[in-house]
Amino acid sequence: MLPGLKAGFSLDARLDADTDPLMWLGLCELRIMNDRRWPWLILVPQRPEAVEIHDLTPLDQAMLTFETNMVAQALKNVTGCTKINTGALGNVVRQLHVHVIARNEGDAGWPGPVWGHGVREPYDRADLHRFAESVKAAL
Repeated sequence: MLPGLKAGFSLDARLDADTDPLMWLGLCELRIMNDRRWPWLILVPQRPEAVEIHDLTPLDQAMLTFETNMVAQALKNVTGCTKINTGALGNVVRQLHVHVIARNEGDAGWPGPVWGHGVREPYDRADLHRFAESVKAAL
């Protein structure tokens, strides 16, 4: 079992289908949303039955904040974006997960949200690998 992983945790099937694993942070598994329109990372706290941030213990809440900020700064450094969008909506996938998305004026959907905008455009494997390696190096 991975460090920090709670017995009974399993990744939601939709998150598994739409994202690729990147690395283990501590509390969260960091994943890449497979949509090349935006540099988009997702943190998934490895806690069974967590739906909302307040479902986590205070220590896990602090760790989630730390890991989210660390990922946001790394993504901004890697992409040079002008804005980072961070959100934990959970309207479709109830399992607690935090989106960290690099945005720039003029990107697909600007200035609106990324959710529900157009059709997902998967990365080709080489570009996904390059993006993953750049994020890992920044972290």
